[in-house]
Amino acid sequence: MERPQRLQDQLEGLEGSTRQKGARLVLDLAMTAGAEKIIPVQHAHISGVSVLTGGHGLRRFLADLESQKGQGVCIPTTLNSAGCDAEKFEDMHIAVPGFLEAQFEIIHAYQSLGIQTTLSCTPYDRGIELESGIGSWAESNAVCYANTWSSLMTNRESGLSALATALTGFAPEWGLHLSKHRQPNVLVHLECDLHHLSDWSIFGDWIGKQVRPDWHLPFGPMPYLIGAPAHMSFAMKKALTAAAANYGTPMLWVHEHSTDGILELDEHGQPTLNDGQWQGILRFTEEDLRQRYDELAPKRPVDLVVIGCPQASLEEIRITAASVRTFAEMSQRVQDDRLWVFTSRENYDLALADGSIDILEQAGVLILKDTCPEVTPYNREKFNHLLTNSMKAEHYLTSGLNRLPTSVATIHDCVKEAFQPSQYDDNEKGESIQTPPPILQTTKVHQSNSYSSDGQGLLSQNDFSIVGKALVTDVPITFLGYVNPDTGIIEEEGHPLYGESIKDSILIFPKGSGSTVAPYVLMGLLYTSKGPKAVINRDVCPLTLPACSLLGVPYGFGFEQDACLGINTGDTVRFERTGQRVTLSVIQRIEESN
Repeated sequence: MERPQRLQDQLEGLEGSTRQKGARLVLDLAMTAGAEKIIPVQHAHISGVSVLTGGHGLRRFLADLESQKGQGVCIPTTLNSAGCDAEKFEDMHIAVPGFLEAQFEIIHAYQSLGIQTTLSCTPYDRGIELESGIGSWAESNAVCYANTWSSLMTNRESGLSALATALTGFAPEWGLHLSKHRQPNVLVHLECDLHHLSDWSIFGDWIGKQVRPDWHLPFGPMPYLIGAPAHMSFAMKKALTAAAANYGTPMLWVHEHSTDGILELDEHGQPTLNDGQWQGILRFTEEDLRQRYDELAPKRPVDLVVIGCPQASLEEIRITAASVRTFAEMSQRVQDDRLWVFTSRENYDLALADGSIDILEQAGVLILKDTCPEVTPYNREKFNHLLTNSMKAEHYLTSGLNRLPTSVATIHDCVKEAFQPSQYDDNEKGESIQTPPPILQTTKVHQSNSYSSDGQGLLSQNDFSIVGKALVTDVPITFLGYVNPDTGIIEEEGHPLYGESIKDSILIFPKGSGSTVAPYVLMGLLYTSKGPKAVINRDVCPLTLPACSLLGVPYGFGFEQDACLGINTGDTVRFERTGQRVTLSVIQRIEESN
């Protein structure tokens, strides 16, 4: 693989140790992805900003970078949402000691690298002018939106891999950079009308929940939608892609995409893959939508209503203001700061100019900039049940980030709840009645035969030999919110490894899912000796690999025999590297439990 001369110079330390570290990671990513070349990138977007999401792993890593001599980023780079609006910190009632100071520390570290502190999770929404070319974006909703609705091509980067590209200006050409990989693999029939933004959000989330572990989706599920309306507003598109991205969707195929060279039509005019095979065929009906609304409806008093996840577009702000106005014109006012609207600085200024902000603030709505609902630490003395219009918010608010019971409704119903709180038989504050979490599907069965297989490792790593107990699943692991950042225990209810600790294990799983901040959670566990001894992925995983590359954790992927299916949790295994050869073998099988 030919290396650009500038990348080679960076690798040799000619542009400082910070860019040298970035260059090593770019090369590791390139080698593991089997990239034939390394290409220049026009724009990067960095995730991992909030103290809540990045934690001590992020702070320690940024402190290490600041202590090194080296240049900062060399391409335009924007920054994701922070954990608070510094100007309205007191209004948010955040009770975490030292939170604001730690947040300033993180933002300052990024600023020192030359990153634009836009503090927005929607760089596609008036954040940048770039609508085509190659990007390196680390924010799942932004990745899915850009690949689906614009000509910008970006893989689903982690915060670390996007930072490495920002520091060097280069990325491996692989995955969704290549047209041959930008093909739909799941056929989805939309068989009902979607009228509200929350309808689109529920639909996107529903698609992700249907994905099975035995489907072959090396670059994530890429649904082709049949039945979408001829026109979808910006906010509809945003709600759909943000929710679908919760489960690793890097792009969708909708009517606006040309099928030339990608799809063929069968005798009924329906799209089919060139080989005639879909990984799955799904149908979303009016009953599915109604059932989800019933499941997600609040069952006990709501303490806080949050709108704007991802940060509210101008369209969402105007819809919210219109609903607020219907109550405000009757001299009603939101009490006790019960309604928060999160947006970017750019959209705040536009909404201020058209009068929407005045309508909201005069009615008692708290408008927050630079942050979003999922990365904010809520004060549990005040807030124990949230209501939102976003399944992205619901997905992360109910996770280990805040572990807050969260209900979902339309924007109008959210606003109505803020003005006119519903009354329940049991008026004690407490958790809403939650439906049982879905049981994530697994195809694993106990194995008793021998196992030894060769795979691929990292260019930057030397020889090693490690023996340990395997912790294995064929279901992706969502590190942010579903792996305890202090103990390493997997806390996603319904996951096959629920309640298991990754500490000192040889961790074997297909790839990471969920937030692009996953590497910082893993790094934090490694810094505190609560992480795994080694990591093995079935697929190339830009959410996991960077932490292993930078902290020297033995890493392997792409084994000839699928380790996720060929090894049992509890087996004693040996993972070793000699030269360029990486081998995984079972030393002793665990007995099958009855």
